[in-house]
Amino acid sequence: MPATEVTRLGAVELAGQIASRELSSREAVEALLARIDEVNPRLNAFRVVLADEALAAADEADAKVASGEALGPLHGVPFTVKENVDVAGTATTSGIAALVEALASRDAPGVAGLRAAGAFPIARSNLAEFAFRWHSHSGAGGTTVNPWDPVRTPGGSSGGEAVALATGMTPLGLGNDLGGSLRIPSQFNGTAALKPTFGRVGAATTVPPLDSIMAVQVMQVEGPMARRVEDLRAALGPMSAPDPRDPWQAPGVTYAPDAPRRVAVTLWDGVDPDVAAGVRRAAQALEGAGYEIVDVDPPRLDEVRDIWLGILVSEFRGAWPQIAPVASADAARFVELAFEIVAPLDPAAHGMAYVERQGIAREWAEWMQNTPLVLAPVCAQQAFEVGYDISSVDAASALVDSMRMIAPANALGLPASAVPVGEAGGLPQGVQLIGPRWREDLCLDAAQAIEDALGTITPIDPR
Repeated sequence: MPATEVTRLGAVELAGQIASRELSSREAVEALLARIDEVNPRLNAFRVVLADEALAAADEADAKVASGEALGPLHGVPFTVKENVDVAGTATTSGIAALVEALASRDAPGVAGLRAAGAFPIARSNLAEFAFRWHSHSGAGGTTVNPWDPVRTPGGSSGGEAVALATGMTPLGLGNDLGGSLRIPSQFNGTAALKPTFGRVGAATTVPPLDSIMAVQVMQVEGPMARRVEDLRAALGPMSAPDPRDPWQAPGVTYAPDAPRRVAVTLWDGVDPDVAAGVRRAAQALEGAGYEIVDVDPPRLDEVRDIWLGILVSEFRGAWPQIAPVASADAARFVELAFEIVAPLDPAAHGMAYVERQGIAREWAEWMQNTPLVLAPVCAQQAFEVGYDISSVDAASALVDSMRMIAPANALGLPASAVPVGEAGGLPQGVQLIGPRWREDLCLDAAQAIEDALGTITPIDPR
């Protein structure tokens, strides 16, 4: 098979062809390494490429195929990992230049799970510094470029992963999401992602600090990124393997009562017309697949956004004096603007924000018994121009407003899938589907229905 065709395959397709000996794992790795050599110098999606390690792992995978051993569901498939997720023997930089030698001694739980399924890492991807910006620029890795339009941001913080997927440098990626970090780059690059329910996928690190601020502990999750929905589904199971290092993980939990096929479409004044058109196109696809579409908002959207912002920014404000000395100028500017936009919570208000969060989560759970899925934009505007987010308080505030539908999934621990729906003005369009806790299956089923109707739009060559 020509190398160009190999780089277009998804993870499930690759695993099937490797198992059937239509393609070797080494051939797959060599094709991806060639693609990385071709396009990564222009895009800077990866800071580190693990070429020798991946080739050795591919040879081991091919030997297992030849011996007739039982194979895992992703046997022989290379994947890539965001640089704030541990891969043993490589640096977990979190985008910080001072941490380029901070080697992890053990894989993160999601990485270990994918390895157990037969997959292996091939590269480490760039991200926003501290994973705290909607643009992927870091002191450790520099700036990642959007392959659709180099003037526009690739999003953040998992921008390197989405760019690599969008250009055929990887079939599968691993990132995380505290404030849209899986979903925003997916919209801005025309790829797919799954933010799992909080507690589904374990999280742990061997690079200090081992324990994060409370907002990260209860709102951030690791999840898969891909070009195809079936690959997200295939990765979720292995990534969710139990790991005692995460005391809040609840592996194997299912909650599957009968669920009506009803989807609430949420749009509002200020959504970019091209973004709104993508949401309506997705709604038509779902209606054609037998879903009932209703135009109604879920409970207390503005309140949940304000609670999410207040908790996150207040806690990050407390940690900032310790990490500011290692921040780049652009990262510091973004943080300073966040502090201007979001007023600090005093201790009493901070505690009550968590109380309010509990009440809103209960209201959403009850509301979702009748309307299990919410279809909405990820970001209400298309990929913004590089530098817009740090240009002024007004710009940063407008950007925060455009992320209105990011907050519920993070603040309330809900699963959400992101899926592309087409192109407009030379840029990709994407949507998200938010579901009830532990119902990733509902999010993925609906995303699959959209993909079946509208197709995929990547990989592309950089424009």
